[in-house]
Amino acid sequence: MAAGFPGAMLSEVLLVSAPGKVILHGEHAVVHGKVALAVALNLRTFLRLQPHSSGKVDLNLPNIGLKQEWDVARLQLLDMSFLEQGDVTALTPEQVEKLKEVAGFPEDCADQKQLAVLAFLYLYLSICRKQRALPSLDIVVWSELPTGAGLGSSAAYCVCLAAALLTVCEEISNPLKDGEPTSRWTAEDLELINKWALQGERVIHGNPSGVDNAVSTWGGALRYQQGKISSLKRPPALKILLTNTKVPRSTKTLVASVRNRLLKFPEIVAPLLTSIDAISVECERVLGEMAAAAPAPEHYLVLERRRNCIMHNQRNLNSFPYLHVTLLGAPGFC
Repeated sequence: MAAGFPGAMLSEVLLVSAPGKVILHGEHAVVHGKVALAVALNLRTFLRLQPHSSGKVDLNLPNIGLKQEWDVARLQLLDMSFLEQGDVTALTPEQVEKLKEVAGFPEDCADQKQLAVLAFLYLYLSICRKQRALPSLDIVVWSELPTGAGLGSSAAYCVCLAAALLTVCEEISNPLKDGEPTSRWTAEDLELINKWALQGERVIHGNPSGVDNAVSTWGGALRYQQGKISSLKRPPALKILLTNTKVPRSTKTLVASVRNRLLKFPEIVAPLLTSIDAISVECERVLGEMAAAAPAPEHYLVLERRRNCIMHNQRNLNSFPYLHVTLLGAPGFC
């Protein structure tokens, strides 16, 4: 992820961007502790933060047609004891319900706009409540990523929010030096951004694996397992064909569906997750061979093995009832 300023000072404007992601292998199995291989996309989400003195905090999400404003003085009067001050702790169901109450949303709210507002309110109140007064801010977030397409749009949103709010509240330092148009936070600061972004993802999705926000925070190609992140060294350049069915799906619903099936049919689902894990590990090894090899006929045999990994992985995913029919014969690369 990156930060930039069109002006000279943070008091003017802060611009933040973070990439989307695609999971090459390990989709859904990663939630259950298996290996996932994921890469950042060249499609990004952008955030513009403007501090001001109007006594309001404004959130504008033009991609989904949302614009909302809160009075800072009224937010300041809220009982926020349900939030852990300064800590990044796992959200409890009670905390989520209290957050819905603060936002004035029904208990069963699952609307895209409502979830985006809840994630913002959680991050804004949790990160900024240590300040003597909640800051007045104008925040606009827009994206090149389609929503509900499995490309990490919510994670990129949460990463941008976390980075901008931590910076404006001086929880992390401004990474830009004089004369630099863009810059990147330190590894330590990225760790904190990633932790808070995962909290935002939990508000939206309930029990995400953490891989989406990790890729959006760190970028590049990553191996992810149970919160442990490692970069794939010198991954080969591959053109991956992504197909958007235009059929939006809820990650929260899909993750819950797989979990329920695992609990109901453990003898059937557990071996599928183990198979997906084995394919992820094999693909990691194959990608390593591709990165190390000079162009040669054997190189194309490695490519064919990777294609076989994709096909086997797709058959495993087809066993779960969440794929759209237009994808059943479409996996591959070009």
